[in-house]
Amino acid sequence: MKATEQILQIIKREGSANAKSIATALDITSMGARQHLQQLQDKGLLRFEDVKVKVGRPNRHWSLTAKGHSHFADRHGDLTVQFIDAIEELYGEDGLNKVALLRSERTLDAYQEQLSAITNIEEKLNALVMLRERDGYIAELFVDSDGYTLVENHCPICKAATRCDMLCQSELTIFKTLLGSNYSIIRTEHIISGQRRCSYKITTAQ
Repeated sequence: MKATEQILQIIKREGSANAKSIATALDITSMGARQHLQQLQDKGLLRFEDVKVKVGRPNRHWSLTAKGHSHFADRHGDLTVQFIDAIEELYGEDGLNKVALLRSERTLDAYQEQLSAITNIEEKLNALVMLRERDGYIAELFVDSDGYTLVENHCPICKAATRCDMLCQSELTIFKTLLGSNYSIIRTEHIISGQRRCSYKITTAQ
């Protein structure tokens, strides 16, 4: 993977990054990192903000522009939306919901097959993250003092979900079914709502 693509991946995951952290992650010089960041800015993929620090020069933090975020977008998103429109026109909203439900059931079946033998919650969540990574969600798991946070830095079905909100609802339903009644899962950040990622807070059910 090219250095510029790696930089975009890092910033997509982290939200923002400075040249020093990019240089460390890629094992290159800070000057080299700044050159790559400048190239990405010239292409309209990145913007920067200078953050004041107590001592010395401001720290320049780079983040994705709208064009930068669209770099990760589902390349078939427009076609998918056209299919959704056609399904609704032919079979109505009920037919569209049935299609979304069928997709959800098939995804759940595939995940359950992979996770059914895992009983430890953290191991199960790590395995789920790997499955979501495979499906293009740029997923991560964070261990919190009171549970876990599952983060998806990208949504490959974003355009489709904007058109058919049941797709988003089914994602949360899948997670709840996989984890079972012993755990509570709440979506705390949502890309469709304008936030940069989707986050799910997972705690032991009360």
